[in-house]
Amino acid sequence: MADADTIRSKFKRFRILVIGRANAGKTTILQKVCGTTDHPEIYDSKGNKIDVAVLQPSRERGYHNIENEMVFDANPGFIFHDSRGFEAGGVDEFDSMKEFISKREKSTEFNERIHVIWYCLSLDEISRPISRAEEKFFKECDPGSIPVILVLTKVDAVRAIALGQVDKSLGSKRREAAMQLVPSIVDGANIWGRLCKMQYPPRAEVRLQDLHKGGDCSILLEHTSNALDDIVLKQLFVSTQQIHIELCIANATRHALLSSIRTILSVRDEKPVLHELQMEAALWFPITKEVCLCVFSLAKMILIIRYLCLR
Repeated sequence: MADADTIRSKFKRFRILVIGRANAGKTTILQKVCGTTDHPEIYDSKGNKIDVAVLQPSRERGYHNIENEMVFDANPGFIFHDSRGFEAGGVDEFDSMKEFISKREKSTEFNERIHVIWYCLSLDEISRPISRAEEKFFKECDPGSIPVILVLTKVDAVRAIALGQVDKSLGSKRREAAMQLVPSIVDGANIWGRLCKMQYPPRAEVRLQDLHKGGDCSILLEHTSNALDDIVLKQLFVSTQQIHIELCIANATRHALLSSIRTILSVRDEKPVLHELQMEAALWFPITKEVCLCVFSLAKMILIIRYLCLR
């Protein structure tokens, strides 16, 4: 089995294409995923740094180049591409995006591929959440093997609608009752069901809320990990993200710890197996001192399990 260093030296960067309207909260999501409040540095396809102003909404959004790479200093292991332009209905922009996805999906260079697509759709207009842009994308844009995650943003905006449906006589309990109505209102919009009937449906749905009030993107990271079929690609994604350590532990347990228990219980000299376990478990973590201690703790856990089972 290849060790962690070999895997990471071969596959260095995880690329994500982010699609969605200008008000969908895309920048906030990327900042949360990378654990920062800073704006990203942006580079063109030749690696030249360009003005960060291209990330800001403007009347000339159609001039945005999807080839540009957005990288946050807090987590340079992620490279983001922004599709800005096609949502306004421009044919040229849509065709450019389709060509970009097709080219990157078929690239023979692993590090140049788009590994996942996050399609962000804001619920602040839940009365008409699926626009012609969404219909066009899921009907006409073939992502090939690239998983598409539907990210419903600003779910908290639905609370105002829910509040209007709750009896005012509930008084102080009215807001709590409204919170309980939010999921059913989102379900009632049937966004997921409608998109799943189209030619190229999304792989999973994620709902995000309160990102400006302490909310996080853990659920997005979990669903993205689950949508990745290739084990090495899954390892790359899980070990690149640094804000959801539970995701690292869960995958290390599922793919390394449990698969090694039977082997360790059946051999007299567990040292080689423990070494292999440590190397395999390390693939799921960022390389830090804390991670090394965590992997060592997993190894000790195995020894305890072995001792208890042999008593």
